[in-house]
Amino acid sequence: MKILAFAEQRDGKFKKSAFEATQAAAGVAAKLNAELITVVVGNSLDGILSDLGKYGANKIIAIQDPHLERYSTTAYAKVIAETAQKEGATILFFSASQMGKDLAPRIAAKLNAGLASDCTAIRIEGSEVIATRPVYAGKALIEIKINSPVKIFALRSNVFTATPRDGAQVSIDNVKPELTDGDFTSKVIDVKVAEGRPDVTEANIIVSGGRGMKGPEHFQQIEKLADILGGAVGASRAVVDAGWRPHDEQVGQTGKTVSPTLYIACGISGAIQHIAGMSSSKFIVAINKDKDAPIFQIADYGIAGDLFEILPPLTEEFKKLLGK
Repeated sequence: MKILAFAEQRDGKFKKSAFEATQAAAGVAAKLNAELITVVVGNSLDGILSDLGKYGANKIIAIQDPHLERYSTTAYAKVIAETAQKEGATILFFSASQMGKDLAPRIAAKLNAGLASDCTAIRIEGSEVIATRPVYAGKALIEIKINSPVKIFALRSNVFTATPRDGAQVSIDNVKPELTDGDFTSKVIDVKVAEGRPDVTEANIIVSGGRGMKGPEHFQQIEKLADILGGAVGASRAVVDAGWRPHDEQVGQTGKTVSPTLYIACGISGAIQHIAGMSSSKFIVAINKDKDAPIFQIADYGIAGDLFEILPPLTEEFKKLLGK
């Protein structure tokens, strides 16, 4: 049996979720006595490939080509699917990141495979991989067993641990793919990255704002608290739709699904669509003037009051506590 893990990289750096997917796949491979193959796609990646050895990778297939430096959903799906077929991999692991959610269904279609997306837990039962994932906007969890010959699992970011260990000897096989212009029917032209703060899908701490912030000018208070805590800035859909914050910060069913250690919701009422995207946070703190807001039902700690009176002293206390 062979297991394939896709390790996502951007601009020559592995995403944290790449290590999570690799280590989770390595754990499954060890329990099933299977061979693990880790696939990386891009260009000029030789300097970072050995890093995967610390997370359980021992055989790496690096698919490198100048045309693959920028992400293309069609080209990436083609080369990964072809690699899986060539290697005879029957279990594939991806991160449920934006790229992973784009790639996994396409590759599932190419391999005629079943797909379990946004998995929050994986366990082995006999020779089967059983996945757990949320349903009904996070109100329930179901266990999934895929019956197709090829099985694909996309793992929710920031849920599975990625702990570096002393890496074993890593075997690297560099592959030059055969590509044509027809393989690039879609490609990324430009990427805008928020400077200085982590992406919400990989952040351990997120400070999010909703309509209760009353306007984009007040988000500087959210930014200040996030920067002091070393966290990311998040936003509700209403805020993004109003043009107050960029879409890449949106948390929720139509935005990004996050699982930080600490999620601070400021002026967010707790619509079911928002809760679906952050309910797996380990600790949730809610600040809202409406004591009956739904967000308090899932919050571990709640402050009912005017956030404009609460945020400044709260930020100052964190600043003193952290010596910043």
